[in-house]
Amino acid sequence: MTPYRLGLTGSIGMGKSTTAAMFVDLGIPVWDADAAVHRLYAPGGAAVAPLSRLHPPALAAGGIDRTALKAWIAIDPTALGQIETIVHPLVAADRKEFIEKARADIVVLDIPLLFETGAEATLDATLLVTAPPELQRARVLARPGMTEQQFGLILSRQMPDPEKRRRATHIIETLSIPSVRAGVEALVNYIRSGRDA
Repeated sequence: MTPYRLGLTGSIGMGKSTTAAMFVDLGIPVWDADAAVHRLYAPGGAAVAPLSRLHPPALAAGGIDRTALKAWIAIDPTALGQIETIVHPLVAADRKEFIEKARADIVVLDIPLLFETGAEATLDATLLVTAPPELQRARVLARPGMTEQQFGLILSRQMPDPEKRRRATHIIETLSIPSVRAGVEALVNYIRSGRDA
């Protein structure tokens, strides 16, 4: 039986990683899109050969150097599209394999650019984690090495939070750990009760 597929998303600093960990605590398998990309870029990963053919300077120590890709993206407006043409199908295949192997009634798919890539079409429901802009900003700028400029650039590549709220099936405000945990538990119970099937 195919598990119930819940897509988890949220802009930077909204508490997505913390929320994903709470699903894991409940015994629900979580697939992480960022971790999948790391696997694909690691030595022996499926993206190494095609990306190193596309942009040879990205090959380093048998894997793909993300810094080299970022440098290329910064100078070539076509670079990101070329990279995504290779990486997106590989990530989708990794996600499909995870779902097929899962021995659970629910799986969570942690996809930062869920709405931006149209991935919601393949899911049963979506969960957006969100917080007020001032809290998001404080969280992100507290990260080591993060600057206002980097934060602005990341935000410019992500769909605005109000639009994500409009599209999401479920929303959890990440104002406190206890409230998020309560929201996650309530959502899992809701899905298992069949009301969201």
